[in-house]
Amino acid sequence: MARGKHSKRALGRGWVVGLAVVIATLALGGSTAFAAYRYDHASAAHILPGVSIDGVDVGGMTRDEAVRAVAARADGTLTSALTISAAGSSWVESSADLGTRADVEGAVDTAFGVASQLSFFSRVYHRLADKPVTTEIALGYTYDDAAVQAFVQRVYDEVAKNPVDAAIKLIDDQLVIRRPKVGQALKTYVATSKIMSALERHLTAVQLPVKTVEPQVTAQTIGKTIVVDLSENRLYLYDGLKIAKEFPVATAAPGYTTPVGTWKVVNKTENPTWFNPAPDGWGAGEPLVIPPGPGNPLGIRALYLSAPGIRIHGTYNSASIGTYASHGCIRMYISDSETLYPLVPVGTTVIIKP
Repeated sequence: MARGKHSKRALGRGWVVGLAVVIATLALGGSTAFAAYRYDHASAAHILPGVSIDGVDVGGMTRDEAVRAVAARADGTLTSALTISAAGSSWVESSADLGTRADVEGAVDTAFGVASQLSFFSRVYHRLADKPVTTEIALGYTYDDAAVQAFVQRVYDEVAKNPVDAAIKLIDDQLVIRRPKVGQALKTYVATSKIMSALERHLTAVQLPVKTVEPQVTAQTIGKTIVVDLSENRLYLYDGLKIAKEFPVATAAPGYTTPVGTWKVVNKTENPTWFNPAPDGWGAGEPLVIPPGPGNPLGIRALYLSAPGIRIHGTYNSASIGTYASHGCIRMYISDSETLYPLVPVGTTVIIKP
């Protein structure tokens, strides 16, 4: 009877001891887990060990420390020189000058985000054991299309050369023959693409393409031009920029004017009828109209100019050729007027120089 009571008391004490052990073990485990939780929370302000951004080890750094370290690395890239060449000229610009920016904050955010990809116990392990997670994060850059396009426009303006059209002109009473020249222009779309590519690849030099701009008027397309030199009393027919024909002529007698300037052939007539232009003046006593045929003052071919009342025409008065004998018109030998006539289309430029 006494032994039974003793057994019950021993059993009761064993249960209590076991319970105490269990409670102590749970308490110890809970304390450890709580401590680990607090450690993980406190360490969250630091990047996990082994994380790098663009080659910069930011493991263990705070946000401000990581931003400063990565920004210093980015500055090296953003301030590095890019030599841009086009048409024999060159410009040195930095990536920053061309609108490039580094996303430092975004890269640091990604570095901190590595921790969230690991389990709670893995994070604590890597931090306590200083075990690197070996993660490399690329530093992202943004590019400003508008800034690059503005620079390309600047280059375009500096290298552009307008083409020069072929021309025969009267400038300050002097005949000027201008030969055509090709121009040049930057290929803006390709230039923009090449600069953007150079920035993205962190190149140090880039060559921009230039295209040739052809003149609108060449020696082959300028056509015919008549030049009348009053000082020589000669007419020159230019085909392109070269003299194709030349003829002696008669021009205005003293008191009359063959007008200096640039004119056009506005009409041309075979076997023209002559209408007296000044019946009350120098034409007084002359018929009002002389039909085609021998004795017609215009001969058998006439080119009518935009200069009022002025024509280039044949004359039966051969003795006047080479002298100053007309009332303003330009006279030619009959045979020369026949030669010239088919060579000159309506619209041909006529330059009369002193």
